[in-house]
Amino acid sequence: MIVGLPEAAVKESQERVRSALLNTQFIFPYQRITINLAPADLPKEGGRFDLAIALGILAASRQIPADSLWQYEFIGELALNGELRTVRGVLPMALEARNARRQLIVPFENAAEASMVSGVSILPVKHLSDICAHLQNITPITPYCTNDTPDPATTTTHIADLSEVRGQHLAKRAIEVTAAGGHNLLMLGPPGSGKTMLASRLPGILPPMMENEALETATIASITLGGFDSSVWGIRPFRAPHHTASGVALVGGGSHPRPGEISLAHNGILFLDELPEFDKRVLEVLREPLESGHITISRAAHQAEFPANFQLIAAMNPCPCGYLGDYNNRCQCNPQQISRYRSRISGPLLDRIDLHIEVPNQPRSELRQDSARESSAAVRARVIAARERQLARSGKSNRLLSNTEIENHCRLTEADERLLDIAIEQLGLSARAWYRILKVARTIADLSGIDDIQTSHLTEAITYRRLERKTV
Repeated sequence: MIVGLPEAAVKESQERVRSALLNTQFIFPYQRITINLAPADLPKEGGRFDLAIALGILAASRQIPADSLWQYEFIGELALNGELRTVRGVLPMALEARNARRQLIVPFENAAEASMVSGVSILPVKHLSDICAHLQNITPITPYCTNDTPDPATTTTHIADLSEVRGQHLAKRAIEVTAAGGHNLLMLGPPGSGKTMLASRLPGILPPMMENEALETATIASITLGGFDSSVWGIRPFRAPHHTASGVALVGGGSHPRPGEISLAHNGILFLDELPEFDKRVLEVLREPLESGHITISRAAHQAEFPANFQLIAAMNPCPCGYLGDYNNRCQCNPQQISRYRSRISGPLLDRIDLHIEVPNQPRSELRQDSARESSAAVRARVIAARERQLARSGKSNRLLSNTEIENHCRLTEADERLLDIAIEQLGLSARAWYRILKVARTIADLSGIDDIQTSHLTEAITYRRLERKTV
């Protein structure tokens, strides 16, 4: 009998365990057996409890020494013949095993994933009999050892290069500022102007992930249905959900809460193409995680909190037909249609996006003549240098600065303060936009390697609030 809110897959483990023990030449006790999965109020799911249940029965029936279990943690699903099958959620288990200073016994196929956590001994096994032989000091299991565990700072993969983008010099500059300060970005432009192309080049200029960031991101992926792919270790995630995605798909949820796209984009990028086509209620749920860096999902039975510190990169057309402002004058939308289209994005959400830029179609002559284009590696070097200045100054990227830190690190001269006040008044910007302009100006100064924000940095930052101008 299994108690402790087990779901169907957990209840079925009693049959898997019974068959595995019998097929491994152990005795299955013919008496009442109660398996208590604590804590009792937390729902249990999946087959990862099989191995621990089987070993508990063997220890209780004195077929293996009970005192040999306390220095280990066990996770794995049993096949009917006693073989161990791969499971999800190994990375969080490895972290807890390290904190508890215990060795972790996992299915052989999960060993590489578990080894991403440094400082924990991983014992990979293929069959239940191997574990029992180890616990009985007959045949010790060799700890998993690899010399090619990737370093998050040096991991590389094929990422589209910024040099492939022709023209769009102002947009590429905005992309660089976005990467340097970890800011959110909205691109406005007609179809085919290069918005998606620019967004896909952003991962190639972002700073490398630190080990703790790589572990956080990999741990979230580990508990999803797809699991964690070790080939993307240390690579910042780039998530691009379709505009038909529901609120649950975007922020997470379900009867047993799972992380959504914003959590899968943790420490990386969430790209929302065709932003106004998303359901307005879906977009509104982004407001809280954009500010807090996490999402709390509450259900009647329990509550779950997932990290969601991501960069929002969004793209949209300037009007329903997409050709407003196009040099060929193809737009046929009237002002009411344009206003209704743009109103799908609420002011509070727009307020939380640091940079708004236009990405117009480029004349063919510009595309042909643009031969001197910087590579992602060259831009990334400047981004890393700017981010290092931020970490040395405040221990965080400029996007995450608090109001107090903004007052300390984003000081302006009296003339620049008057300039910003005039801009806020004339453009009709909010107090939140005021702070965001200062943070962007601070990033531009960091890219220039300058300690104090200058007038040129401030004016450039002001130009990145395109969609909030009264004239639009």
